[in-house]
Amino acid sequence: MTDVVDSDELLRRIQRARAGAREEERRWRDLRDGFVPADPETVREAAGRVLAYEVVGQVLDEILTPGRHPWTRPAPHTGRPRGVNPVT
Repeated sequence: MTDVVDSDELLRRIQRARAGAREEERRWRDLRDGFVPADPETVREAAGRVLAYEVVGQVLDEILTPGRHPWTRPAPHTGRPRGVNPVT
């Protein structure tokens, strides 16, 4: 895949991917909530997929709207994003 795309096309692709991740997250969440507790393996599988799609959606959202999520905002006492420590 060696397509050359401009920034507008890249933005559209990221937006479509984010929308797809959100849709899959909703779909798996609905499936997870509909499973009977007697099938713990299926519930566990659905819960894992919900988490995966949720994270993918958050990462794509952060690319499209930087700083929107609290974990990317600077910590009050350091000025660095939360969880980022200087390398010594």
